[in-house]
Amino acid sequence: MEGLEREKNLRFLKSLFKRFYEQEALFEKISAIKYREFGFSTLEARMMIRHLSFENENSLVKFLSEKVPADCYRSTAYYLNPSAMNMEEKEWLGADLVFDIDADHIQTSCKKRHDRWKCLDCGENGYGSAPENCPKCGSKRIDEKAWFCSECLEAAKMETVKLLEFLDSDFGLTDQEISIYFSGHRGYHVHVESEEFKVLDQDARREIVDYITGLGLDPSLHGLRDVGGEEYLTKILKFSAWAERLMRNGYDIILKYGLEDLLRIGVKDKVALNIIKNRERIIDLWWKGKFNQIVGVDGKTWDSIFLEAVRKGSVLIDTVVTADVHRLIRLEGTLHSKTGFRKVKVLKALESFDPLKEAVVFKRGEVRVHVYESPDFRVGDSVFGPYSDVDVELPISAAVLLICKGLAHII
Repeated sequence: MEGLEREKNLRFLKSLFKRFYEQEALFEKISAIKYREFGFSTLEARMMIRHLSFENENSLVKFLSEKVPADCYRSTAYYLNPSAMNMEEKEWLGADLVFDIDADHIQTSCKKRHDRWKCLDCGENGYGSAPENCPKCGSKRIDEKAWFCSECLEAAKMETVKLLEFLDSDFGLTDQEISIYFSGHRGYHVHVESEEFKVLDQDARREIVDYITGLGLDPSLHGLRDVGGEEYLTKILKFSAWAERLMRNGYDIILKYGLEDLLRIGVKDKVALNIIKNRERIIDLWWKGKFNQIVGVDGKTWDSIFLEAVRKGSVLIDTVVTADVHRLIRLEGTLHSKTGFRKVKVLKALESFDPLKEAVVFKRGEVRVHVYESPDFRVGDSVFGPYSDVDVELPISAAVLLICKGLAHII
């Protein structure tokens, strides 16, 4: 993109972002705002400015209207002196527990259709996730163009649903202690404000991360490999939430996995065929605690099945975000500079929440842009593209998305 085109885009985005923060921004109350640190990246140079604090929401909104940042962040932590320049002087008082679920961390088939990469040295390119080294020249200088679609966002949503089950059933958190947000880009943020969790240090939060991600979980230690009847199974399920989760997901594996799936998780071919042949009998015996009595299905096979159940039951969270007691998280209600969407709170059932409708901000007007290249995409109820080296008039919300992604410029 040439300098003049980049300057036009910058002016266009800045005028829209400024109007949003002056006229349309609606912020929910930020708990203990004067004890939070804030940070902002600039539209012009994408520099990070942090160690700022505000007494109230009015002073924050005034700052946003005047400075018009690209992205806005606030600390998950509470500090006695949030504007101090180093952590010791800030005096940490506690931190919310936060989770970041991003479609980028989830392997979905759609990435092969809409993500692209290009070697900056030899020009080799392809679709899907970028390789670590160029397969043609070996260079590490790879430019990656990652996109997102309804399939990506649905996968992130399902991971969030799993996370909420953990927070409810395993940790006993209430709806009043949990807030769910679409991040404005490729996933969801879950904020937990609880006095019990607020004081946890980094090590304690890593324990929570390990538990939710199933790191190091050995299914045999939950007694399922050697379960011997319904009464024994009931006792196990009473004392282990993970055992119940493994049973549910193990049942799903037996019910739905074909030969190829069973081989993929390490089941030997003859045993896999035996499982498929006896599928109905295994399902009938499952919740009676007698599923492991099927002749020809050994303990190692059940280990493989329950390890797959761990993978299905665990949650793909950004582990660094949750463990970090000094983390800056995107400020709720603000714009995301990679999309022009806002970080928006999920106020209804998550399953029916549509981020490509709910997070759209710029709903009025159209603008003419030149699109270099983009896959097809949806904003609201409308589908656009695919485009390649074409001038097109688009609704402002769709044009902003392409401009923020570096795929178009204002004409």
